[in-house]
Amino acid sequence: MIMPITTASEYLRRAAEIMDERGKQYDNPKGERSMGRCVAAFNALTGRDLAEADGWLLLQLLKDARQWSGSGFHKDSAEDCIAYAALKAEALGRGSK
Repeated sequence: MIMPITTASEYLRRAAEIMDERGKQYDNPKGERSMGRCVAAFNALTGRDLAEADGWLLLQLLKDARQWSGSGFHKDSAEDCIAYAALKAEALGRGSK
């Protein structure tokens, strides 16, 4: 029986696992790092000037919108939002703003 995640530190651990899993899926030893390419493509198509951190923020907002959709708790949205927060912090730390 899998025990449900109930504490903040358990959510943090699960978010780290998800990022590692995505890295393996997309063959990137650093984990999920496709946002820079996505933002570059978006900027090229729209003429905008979004930064990588903006992209992670947008995905956090998507997950929060789903979370507050009124249909109950969405565990995957919560876990993904935590992972996106960490990736956004990483991008901001590199000066992506």
